[in-house]
Amino acid sequence: MVKGTWTHTTVLLNEAISALQLNPDGHYIDATFGRGGHSRLLLSQLSAKGRLTAFDKDPEAILEAQSINDVRFSIRHQGFMHLNQLPEASVAGVLMDLGVSSPQIDNPGRGFSFRNEGPLDMRMDTTRGQSVADWLHDASVEAMTEVIRDYGEERFAGLVAKAIDRHRLAHGSLQTTAELADVVASAVKTREPGKDPATRTFQALRIFINAELDELQQALDASLKVLQPGGRLVVISFHSLEDRIVKQFIATHSREIYDRRAPFAAPKLMQLKALGRTKPTEAEVAGNPRSRSAVMRVAERVGKTA
Repeated sequence: MVKGTWTHTTVLLNEAISALQLNPDGHYIDATFGRGGHSRLLLSQLSAKGRLTAFDKDPEAILEAQSINDVRFSIRHQGFMHLNQLPEASVAGVLMDLGVSSPQIDNPGRGFSFRNEGPLDMRMDTTRGQSVADWLHDASVEAMTEVIRDYGEERFAGLVAKAIDRHRLAHGSLQTTAELADVVASAVKTREPGKDPATRTFQALRIFINAELDELQQALDASLKVLQPGGRLVVISFHSLEDRIVKQFIATHSREIYDRRAPFAAPKLMQLKALGRTKPTEAEVAGNPRSRSAVMRVAERVGKTA
């Protein structure tokens, strides 16, 4: 694999590491290594006893991680739902930086962007699974409508799905990002100022093909198991679907839960303490416009492990 020259600016870098309230001797998780911005800063603040374990599905991220020559650091070529493989109450903090990295977006060969023509792929892990082109080849209009509506919040989802179907019948399967972008533009006649008509459809297909929301939910659940009492959960999300899941997860586990079917039973104890949210400063957004939608939510593990 050829290492590209595309760069990535880490969002909320100092804020995220500060939110973890590092214990220099602790074991920490970077659940989405990306290009390693958070990992490198975190490592710089650990003692010789500290450890950092990172996860990532992207082979290019794994290649980047190999440049970190540090015995305290290890990388796993896995999605972050595999946090559940770690021992119970074994880590002092979990950091999740969700979404797509700039190198993934900017490299046309990955197929994430409608701005530059490339193969219609969008897989985070290019070594396995079905590409978007493969899925669109056989998907029904109903299935496409559901995915584009639910994961892209696209009000023209039905029109987009029908346009894709017409294209398949007339010209064969979609193979490139440019083809898909053109088909979507033919179906989406209006859009918010400055927003490309294909934005929501591309987001929806990427989230679906990588099962991003399901994996996020599994990773959040696993964090309750692996975090030590007092350990911090820090999650940076970039769109409303992700942030809604994170917000609801923290809210659910930040209160005692009573079983209405057993009114005299002891409640399920609170497992997290919500510590608020942070957004990028105006200066960060000016320097890195891709940070503008970021929201960081922080919670602390309390009580005994589940």
